[in-house]
Amino acid sequence: MIRVLLADDEAMIRAGIRAILGAAEDIEVVAEASDGHEAVALTLQHRPDLCLVDIRMPRLDGLQAAAELQRVAPGTAVVMLTTFSEDEYIADALASGAAGFLLKSGDPRELIAGVHAVAEGGACLSPAVARRVISRFGSGRLGKQAGAQARIEGLTGREREVLALVGAGLSNAEIAGRLHVVEGTVKAYVSQILTRLDVKNRVQAAILAYEAGLVHEH
Repeated sequence: MIRVLLADDEAMIRAGIRAILGAAEDIEVVAEASDGHEAVALTLQHRPDLCLVDIRMPRLDGLQAAAELQRVAPGTAVVMLTTFSEDEYIADALASGAAGFLLKSGDPRELIAGVHAVAEGGACLSPAVARRVISRFGSGRLGKQAGAQARIEGLTGREREVLALVGAGLSNAEIAGRLHVVEGTVKAYVSQILTRLDVKNRVQAAILAYEAGLVHEH
């Protein structure tokens, strides 16, 4: 069972997300928080597998809560919930090492798939969020294309192919199906790519794929 803590200051949003996650037999919402301080306290109490955290909350916002959660509960992954109007926050959350970004208004199946991906040690990145962030920050805070291309020069052709599919938002299972290999092989490739690129997680690798122009090759 995947144990989830949900943090959002809007009760209706929490109810909606809880209902969506409740449709999955292997996901359980073990606690709900209405602000960042409560999210940290409840995480220490319940030790969930992951926290779904709204980027903007009172008292302690999502970015501050995510940083604190990674400090006091490193075994709990953090996935940020966002809207299209909050691009400026996403770059900061990316730098902090959040395991994923999901749109509140996205497809419910994407939310469930994202929770599963992170619980399995991966990460989730809504393709819509990735495109939006790169469009806004690609020439500034998140780096220039030339620099990104230089970073991926040492990757093999297959590693670049896997990185491009990660950037396109595909899960390990989807990448395995696309490349006609077993999922374990994809996991090994992803782990090696993260090490060779010196990035914290799958989300940062996906952003780098966009910066380097790899996603447009597929």
